[in-house]
This record gives sequence, structure tokens and C-alpha cells, in this order.
Amino acid sequence: MPDKMSTHQSEDDARNENILIYLNGKIVAKDQAVVSVYDSGFMLGDGVWEGLRLYDGTWAFLDDHMDRLFQAMKAIDLNMGLTREGVIGALLETQKANGFTTDAHARMMVTRGVKARPFQHPGLSRSGPTFTIIMEHSRPKLPRPIRLATVPHMRGLPMTQDPKLNSHSKLNCILACIAAEKAGADEALMLDVNGFVNTTNACNFFIVRKGEVWTSTGDYCMNGITRQKVIDLCRANNIPVFERNFSLVDTYDADECFLTGTFGAQTPVSQIDGRQIGDGKAGPVTLRLRNLYKELVAREAVQ
Repeated sequence: MPDKMSTHQSEDDARNENILIYLNGKIVAKDQAVVSVYDSGFMLGDGVWEGLRLYDGTWAFLDDHMDRLFQAMKAIDLNMGLTREGVIGALLETQKANGFTTDAHARMMVTRGVKARPFQHPGLSRSGPTFTIIMEHSRPKLPRPIRLATVPHMRGLPMTQDPKLNSHSKLNCILACIAAEKAGADEALMLDVNGFVNTTNACNFFIVRKGEVWTSTGDYCMNGITRQKVIDLCRANNIPVFERNFSLVDTYDADECFLTGTFGAQTPVSQIDGRQIGDGKAGPVTLRLRNLYKELVAREAVQ
């Protein structure tokens, strides 16, 4: 069995045992950050989340992340009782309490809260939402590029569960990840309902062919902020980029493949279904986009 790895692999950091966590308006120790077994997030996956990354004192693309969080809450008809400014205030309070300055990752989670009885109806959540922020020291550490395996689990139609929604209900993606690991890969490459290449279980997916950058149409994939930044960087720097349908045939002989996400930014892919991609390492377009993204983040930090 090959050595296991994931796109969220980071350096071990003992300081994370002593982090402070935001929970419903209070800053508490890690071992005190607990919620009820009646919480709708635990019981039913009824909630939404957002991931953010801290670079040199600045939460990158904070406005975009707040837009996505509040869009998700509106979509599931959840009022968390805080304004956008209140959420940002909680984020900064948690950052200050922990003394974070850079290389930190925050996961915001909002659920419908504690239920009166252990059943599905949202009206049983009567005590108000649960809002927590987990913030950790986090520096990505990938000793090699990612290996993918195509799995039977699909990115579904928006009338079932819209893949654009960052919901707590991630079982479909978890099952895809398990299937990929059983096949000896790190993550799953998921197709859409029409059989076109879409995304992985955790990240958005790009290929490079003859200098052109391709990604899916966006109809069935996560509403990735890093994904959009890469598309925007391509357009601003005269790199041909296309949001289009493409198949595994197009993918297997791509010159380069890479993943995008808040945690890992741009992560190279070396292998898909046992087929080496390009030279098996980050290619020139991937490296150029990685540098352009770093410059974009640096500009954010000085604004």
C-alpha cells in the first residue's frame, strides 16, 4: 500500500493542543469546546461551514468568504443572529486570543443548533444556532504531488444537494475519498452526472493541455474561491483558460494537473488511475500560477 497523504496534510505543531476556540460568543479551551448530542449539526449534518487562511496578519479574500458563508446560510434558511461584521469580529477575537499572525487556518461552522427532540424537522431547533471557530497553526506539508483515482461517486444535481453548498453533510465526498484510498490513491477524482471530469472529493480540479488551462463548467463543483482566483489570474495574465466539459481521455494525457483550495492553494497531481501526468511533478504553468497567486495574496496583505 502506498504511503497515505491528503491535500490537507500539514506540519505537526504541538501548539495546536493548547488552542482556544470560539463557541457561541465565548473563547474556550480546546477540551471545553463541546456541543450537545442534540445539536442539529451532529445529529443531521444541518449546518454550513467556511474555511479561511491567515497570511502575514491578513485573512485572505475575507470578503469572498463572508459572501459565500452568508449565501449558504440564506440557502438553508438559517439566521445565525450575527451580522457580517459580527462574524468578522468573532474571527479576529479568536485570532487575537490565540496570538496568530500567519500560517493559520480557521474553520467556521454554523449549525441550526440544539434540537428539542432527535428528529429532522428544523422547527425542533428552538434554542438558536451553534457558531464555532476552530483556528489552528497550519503550514501545508506535501512531500510529493497528489495521486488521484476515479471513483463511482458523482457530484450530484442541484435539486438533490447542490454541490456549491458548503454543508456539513459531506458523506458523499467522504465515501468517494474512502473509495480512492482503497484504490491506493490519496484523493478521489469525481465525475459529474454526465460523465465529465468535475472535481476531487475536497478540492477543485484543473488540467493543462498545450498551454491552455481547463477546469469544469462549474455546474456541479464546489464554489471554490481559490478556483475563481486562478481563473481570474489566468485571464489577467494572458493564460488561456476554459470552463468546459472534458473527459478522462482528455485528462490522462494532460501536460499538467493541479488542485485548488483554501488550504493548499495550488497542489500538483502526479498520477490519475495509475497513469503518470506529464513529468509527474508540478509543471511550468502550475508553478507560474502558484507564484501569481502568492503575489495576489501578498497584495491583499498590504491593503
